[in-house]
Order: sequence, then C-alpha cells, then structure tokens
Amino acid sequence: MQNYDVLVVGGGPGGSSAARFCARSGLKTLMIEKRPDIGSPVRCGEGLSKEWMKEGELKPDDHWISDEVKGARIYGPSEKVPIMLTAEKAGNEVGYVVERDKFDKDLAAIAASEGADIWVKSPALSVVKEKDRIVGAKVRHNGNMEEVRAKMVIAADGFESEFGRWAGLKSIILAKNDIISCVEYRMMGVDSDADYTDFYLGSVAPAGYIWVFPKGEHQANVGIGVTISAMKDRFDVKNYLDTWIKKHPGYSKGKTIQYITGGVSVSKVKDKFTLPGLLLVGDAARLIDPITGGGIANSYISGKYAATVAREAIDSEDYSQTMMQKYEKMVKDKFQRKHLRNWIAKEKLAKLSDETLDKLVDVVSDVKMRDISVQAILEAILAKYPEMVKELEDLI
Repeated sequence: MQNYDVLVVGGGPGGSSAARFCARSGLKTLMIEKRPDIGSPVRCGEGLSKEWMKEGELKPDDHWISDEVKGARIYGPSEKVPIMLTAEKAGNEVGYVVERDKFDKDLAAIAASEGADIWVKSPALSVVKEKDRIVGAKVRHNGNMEEVRAKMVIAADGFESEFGRWAGLKSIILAKNDIISCVEYRMMGVDSDADYTDFYLGSVAPAGYIWVFPKGEHQANVGIGVTISAMKDRFDVKNYLDTWIKKHPGYSKGKTIQYITGGVSVSKVKDKFTLPGLLLVGDAARLIDPITGGGIANSYISGKYAATVAREAIDSEDYSQTMMQKYEKMVKDKFQRKHLRNWIAKEKLAKLSDETLDKLVDVVSDVKMRDISVQAILEAILAKYPEMVKELEDLI
C-alpha cells in the first residue's frame, strides 16, 4: 500500500496544475497517468490563450510555442470580410499555437520540480472508498497492482471521467448537441497567415466551425468540429473538412503529415463535481468552453483551485461534502456565468442560417469599437439589419 496526502488521476494540464500546487504547499503528492507518454497522442487544436498564464504562474517557453498570433479572424459562410479580433478586442482569445505534447510534458516537469511524484503507464482501475469518502485508487504500476491511499483525490481524467463515474458522479453526456466530433490535419506547404488563427462558420461545419491554426510559415493545423446531432454518418466530419479544403487552393495543395480525431464536450458546467474526499478538475468537471471548445486554461486554473481546497481539507481534517463544496463555489464563481452564456450562444448559433450568419459577421466586422460588447452589437444590428433583431434577441 502506498500512502500520500493527495492522489491526482490524470497527467494533462489540470492534473499537472493540481499536482504542482499541492506539492508546493507541502503535501505529499502522486500524479498518475495511464499513457506511457504524457501529452501523446495529441487530441487538440493546440491553440492557447495568454491572459490566464499569470494566474496560473506559467511563463511562455519557446520550447513549446510554434507560433505567436496577433489575433483571430472569424469568417461567415460567404467568407467575405471577417470579424477581426485583436488583443484589444479579444483579450484572452489571442495567444499561441503550441506543440501540445511538449507543453503537457513541461507542465508535468514543473509539477515534478515542485516535489510531486509521477507514475506513467499507470492507469487507475478502481476507486477505494471508506463509507462515503473517496480515499484512493487501485492502480496498475510496473506490472503490479498497487493500492494508493490518499487523504484527498483529484480526478483530472478528461470529459469521460471514468474515475468520477466509478466514484458515483454522473459523467455521461446524453444531449447529442453537447458533444462535438473533431477531425484535424497537420498540413505542410499551405498558405495560412502566421499572424492569425482563422475560424469559418456555417453549413461548412454544421453547428460547429472549421479552424486554421498556423504553426509557423506554410504549416498549420486545419480542423473541424461538428456537433454529433448534425451528423448522419460517422464519416460526415472528415467529408466536410475535405470538401472545404478542396475549395481552397491555398490548402488543397498542402500535404498532411498528421491525422487526429477525437471528441469534445460543449455542455454546461456539471452541477456537482465533488464527493467527500474527491474533486474533479478541468474537462472532468465540464469546464470546456462551449463556443471555442478550448479547455486548457480552465483546466489549469481549476487544478490550482483544487490544490487550495485540498490543503485546507487536510489541515482541518475535514473531508466532508461541505468542505468539497468550497471548491465547487470557487470554480463556479470563476467560470459558470460566462460558460452558461457561451452555451446559450452555441445553441442559438447552431440554428442560424448561412444568410443570417453572414449578416451577423458583416455587422460585427463593420462596427468600429474598442470592445465588442453586446450593446454595441445590438445597436449595429438595429441600424443595418433591423429585421434580424427578433431572430437574434435570445442570443443578444
């Protein structure tokens, strides 16, 4: 039997953050990762915003940065004049395109340097309980079955969160419009603009979008996300992306050197993501942004919050649900309002026609404002396309 103060299940950004800050506070911490190689295989568009890094106590590192962008461009179905989101307007949506495997390894290395133990190729196979409290996990490590006991357990094992489900928390997403199916190519020899990430809306990617994330000169991640409620066939997503690429000579001439598939949850924040002795962080708590599909920043910050509450629980020897709810409150205060707003926007945008989306992009791209606010957008729509106000009133 192995004994720790904190057991962290999952070696992604949320897990590494939790392990880092738990270890820093003096807690004996173990992070386990089921895969033999942290960060691989990559299942990510690899876009990373900047603004959260100060709170996460991270510094940009050329080792994992492929490209630094000036902003984002959002195109309507006609692909005319885009919405330009520079740092002044987009804030935390502007940043880097990274090498995700290197990035995740660096986060794990930081956690190790702060004192955390790390086991790779060590999956959790079951939960260890004492009455209603989670006190550890059965783990396969170096070919042996180990029982790891811990005062606190933090699960950072993705939106499927098997560990959370084993513990007794709901983890299955039932709504088909809350899961996005994704396909991405890493392409060489393309004509992407290294200064901007690009997004394409409309029927080219039903209830989703196509993205182009530059990874330096003439190379980019070109991907698509489509809600599974809009799919008729499992090959639909790839077919949509291939069709779009064929219509764009700057990308159809490119060569694919990597092919990635995966799924992303775009649901609301879970109502409950704690149990006595257990905290769920990041994707496991449904902290992926419903509009962008991005989850790295939210995972890392929630991992830091989990470490704060784990330290308090251990110091006070209080592992009750009331104590765990302090973590839920921190996370919901930070993320839930924006998250719910973006979920509502996602639901509405999925129902808009190409014609309406083009008008919306036209209005927003033409508005001369320092900050793209709801009030400014409403005034611009009323002035240029007054007939749209009724259709968009729920979104606005």
